[in-house]
Amino acid sequence: MDFTYKQCPKCGYEPLQDLPASAKCPACGIYFFKWVEASHTSDLIKAEDETYVKENIKWITIPFQPLDNMGATTFYGRFLALLILAVWSWFLFSYDYRDGEIGTSFMHDILLPIHEAGHVFFRPFGEFMMILGGSLFQLLLPLGITFAFIAINRDNFGGAISLWWTGVSLLDLSPYVYDALQPQLTLIGGRTGAEGPHDWIYLLTSIGQLGNSQHWGSVLHTSGGLLMVLTLIWAVILLWRQHIQLNKAKR
Repeated sequence: MDFTYKQCPKCGYEPLQDLPASAKCPACGIYFFKWVEASHTSDLIKAEDETYVKENIKWITIPFQPLDNMGATTFYGRFLALLILAVWSWFLFSYDYRDGEIGTSFMHDILLPIHEAGHVFFRPFGEFMMILGGSLFQLLLPLGITFAFIAINRDNFGGAISLWWTGVSLLDLSPYVYDALQPQLTLIGGRTGAEGPHDWIYLLTSIGQLGNSQHWGSVLHTSGGLLMVLTLIWAVILLWRQHIQLNKAKR
């Protein structure tokens, strides 16, 4: 049985007798079946658009999702650790990158063996990559741990702290890059870059940027500080959302 219309779906006109779907409205002139098809298509497009928006919002919110289950002890332990990192960040950033003061920090002692291991790992890829590998690896390692925390452990807070470590690595590299133009830092062998091998003298000379070494050192220092601040803000947001979740669990 064909569907009939007692009223035009567009303008609301009511004909004297029901009209079939193939008929045209005497008042506005639309064909009923075309109007229905157009309305259906519009609804589908709207539904697809809403789904697309929801999916994109989901991807944006994933990095800010707290852990599903966390006890109060773990929460306050993370809160204390974040406070310590925030204070420590200020001291690390305040070190004068122009004279390598950060080399006296505890973090430098951690990063130095990682840096040296990078030279070994990248040796098969040629001289340039072997020398770059030291600096590159001390950035790639914490980035890899960040990915593991987020993608595998689903622990965004752990990812934020690992990314903070990447920011510290940038701070740690900044004096080495800055030093390339007028080498004064005492390197592992007990000599300065003017007397022996210096990664960034070689690297910056290779790409014609030795004269800008102090600029790039400053850029790395600023970038490292900014990354540390952003990751700490990220961690604060995560802990705040975790706190809300804990309160809900108590009710």
